Amino acid sequence: MSEKTILVWFRNDLRIHDNEILLEATQKASTIVPVFIFDPRYFRETIFNTKKTGGFRAQFLLESVADLKKSLQKLGGDLLVLQGNPEELIPQICEKYNVNEVYHHREVASEETDISSKVEDALWKKQINLKHFIGHTMYHKEDLPFPIKDIPDVFTVFRKKTEREGIIRPAFESPQKITVPKDLEETTLPSLEDLGAEHNRTDHRTAIKFKGGETEGLARLKYYLWDTDLLKTYKKTRNGLIGADYSSKFSAWLSAGCLSAREVYWEIKKYEQERGANDSTYWLIFELLWRDYFRFMFKKHGTQFFMEGGFKGKENEHAENQEELFEKWKNAETGIPFIDANMKELNLTGFMSNRGRQNVASYLVKDLKVNWTWGAAYFEEKLIDYNPASNWGNWAYVAGVGNDPRENRHFNIEKQADDYDPKGEYRKLWLEN
Repeated sequence: MSEKTILVWFRNDLRIHDNEILLEATQKASTIVPVFIFDPRYFRETIFNTKKTGGFRAQFLLESVADLKKSLQKLGGDLLVLQGNPEELIPQICEKYNVNEVYHHREVASEETDISSKVEDALWKKQINLKHFIGHTMYHKEDLPFPIKDIPDVFTVFRKKTEREGIIRPAFESPQKITVPKDLEETTLPSLEDLGAEHNRTDHRTAIKFKGGETEGLARLKYYLWDTDLLKTYKKTRNGLIGADYSSKFSAWLSAGCLSAREVYWEIKKYEQERGANDSTYWLIFELLWRDYFRFMFKKHGTQFFMEGGFKGKENEHAENQEELFEKWKNAETGIPFIDANMKELNLTGFMSNRGRQNVASYLVKDLKVNWTWGAAYFEEKLIDYNPASNWGNWAYVAGVGNDPRENRHFNIEKQADDYDPKGEYRKLWLEN
């Protein structure tokens, strides 16, 4: 191993397991400098008058970074935690610790890739290379049966060919030892106030207490598959609305990279070997494939997912009083119990079921005729499990300007409520308090 120092820049990959940049850095360098930067751009107001990161996700992120720091310390290392713009701070850290190269995982959404480019430009001036890795998806893009530009815009076509011809690589081993510079500065985590994020009290009806970090994410994976066998019935229960266990609830840990999608895949495969494969084990992999698909679509279509016309360039109809209707939707005051219950759960917990998300999105766009991008931006602030590709990809899908081959998908909210909340228990839970 050469006398080399590599800076490992953590972003949405807050874990030790299946983390190529961390493993390779420990193999190629004598010392590494692990860094996480709280970038103020992620905590500011957006053009939609929403926050980019609300209190629930900010809290989850703080917990995830704290857990990563602890895990690195157990291996003999540490994590530098800083606040500021990465393109200013990373070159300074490189100078201070004589860093030879910087490693990071490539992102797909425009703001994230723009920040990477700024860091790359700043490092280039110092003749330091920023090495890009791919580590957020179950399938590596090189192992898909088509180049990104030719990925079908219809999921089913993509899925069939990918399941037939794509391969999923094994997960990377976890490093056993981390060596950081002897004089590595000691840093502490910022508070929610430092980040400009609000404190959210946990509502007593919260289905599951999402605590950030790899430790919690791996514990949830073990619980859902091995301790309880809940995976066996996932397909039957996944459209539930109440409680912690109707669905896997892996999404928040996947979004922050506390859980690797590939690790989840191989754990499901192990479960299938030991306890049997069925519709449910396949269905959880199917959901992970949707997650991959939206990331690949973002790589293919770029910023078009943030435009109201989507990549189809299609115009939606708007109500004249859409601002007023949007406020009612946001504040759970539409007068439609199923919609209001779901929005109340989101506002008070940072989470909403998949069934709920589809209904409130369809209602906002198709019934109230409000600009769908407002809804997507509101979810961006509120959701604990937000990631750009899944959020904006799903909203564009519901609005008919994204990946849905059916032009006029429209939920019958009354029927949905009767089908998925037949006794009204969910509505009662959230509306009678």
